[in-house]
Amino acid sequence: MNKHEETTGPSEAQQVTLRGPAELADALPYLMGFHPNDSVVMVALHGGRGRFGGRLRLGIPQEPEEWAPVADQLARCLIAGSERRESRPDAIVVFLCQDPAEGESAPQTMERLRPLAQRLRTACGALDVPVLEALCISDGRYWSYCCPDDRCCPPEGNPLALPGTTVMAAAAAYAGVQVRGSLRDMEARLVPWDSAAAQEQERALDSAGAVLVSRILDVDGREEVARETLALARDLMERMGNAPPSGSAGTDGGDDVLIAPDEAAALILGLQDRDTRDRAAEWMEGSEAETALRLWRALARRCVGPYVEHAAAPLTLAGWVSWSTGDEAGARVALGLALRADPDYTFAQLLHQACNQGLDPETLRRCLRGERMLRESGGAGAPQERGSGRRPERRTESRPPHTPAARRKRRATERPAPGVASRPGSSVSRGRARDTTRRLGQRGARSRD
Repeated sequence: MNKHEETTGPSEAQQVTLRGPAELADALPYLMGFHPNDSVVMVALHGGRGRFGGRLRLGIPQEPEEWAPVADQLARCLIAGSERRESRPDAIVVFLCQDPAEGESAPQTMERLRPLAQRLRTACGALDVPVLEALCISDGRYWSYCCPDDRCCPPEGNPLALPGTTVMAAAAAYAGVQVRGSLRDMEARLVPWDSAAAQEQERALDSAGAVLVSRILDVDGREEVARETLALARDLMERMGNAPPSGSAGTDGGDDVLIAPDEAAALILGLQDRDTRDRAAEWMEGSEAETALRLWRALARRCVGPYVEHAAAPLTLAGWVSWSTGDEAGARVALGLALRADPDYTFAQLLHQACNQGLDPETLRRCLRGERMLRESGGAGAPQERGSGRRPERRTESRPPHTPAARRKRRATERPAPGVASRPGSSVSRGRARDTTRRLGQRGARSRD
């Protein structure tokens, strides 16, 4: 077995030394904050003792033809991000986590993923950063792709240690580090409904869109919709604050019943406006953060059917609140899903990159606090959150659906010019407002920033 030491600290004052593949495999959930599944995880090592640094995760591409370019990109991203954050890595540890497919055994899964492990080792080596260890974790067992000795790394693999029995588990418990289930469990709290209620929500989204587009065509109407969106969000946050918190996936249903379909539809469509979304991002700390996060999760679950791309806005807000409150694992999951819903969503791209690079969210928090204080002191002309208080009326007619091909063509023509980035508090021109209006008026289309 390849003997080496990796040192990680669940807290600044405590360090834990890990020796060998077994302890590395056990440490992975504590490094990520959850049990990754169907994932490539790469962790940078620094210094002679192998201190853990930056890390990244990506879903394992289904097509083996994608493995080579993905491996090259992952190696470049981890190394470049580590250089920007602190220094160039001295080595890298790779984890491939995937349970067996139907009719497949865990050793077969390991062998199927071996070419991907080799691609990752080659890609890192080409950049002069060696892969110190590459592990496959599947069905409660682990294998080392770097160890040829069957005596310590047998073909059938080695069983993972029992939860809570290792030095890493003890150190994590002492430091207050928690592992919150699997990646699949965390994503389940954020993905759209797949139930009979989804049909009712889709009809509500159709009806709300038909109303909003006629109002947003007018400049004053657009500002009124923004005021109503923020006022409704405030009301729902207060409603959730008076209800028990949703501490786990099993209690998310309690939040779902607090929001009517027409209320969710009005919020989802209203948040497609960039300025409105940026105002909502100000609810990022204190008591506001908890209820805002519950609201954004609930809205993401309501982006059903052809409105799945609309989830990029509430998912990005959920990722931002999670990152702002210190939950980096939850932030990465939410932002990753936002980019899955819309790979070109600028705000999610910027936050995901900043979170992965280990930047401090306080810089953005200060910016948002400043915008809020300026507006509340009367120094900005932004619309107030509680305008007329009127909610959009509902109509029963629905708009004709657009085909996926038509939506792709429309997105290509509406993509922002290169170099134009989204930032909280930024303004949009009237021409941009008209573009947003047209997108809001089309089923399944939304503002990309």
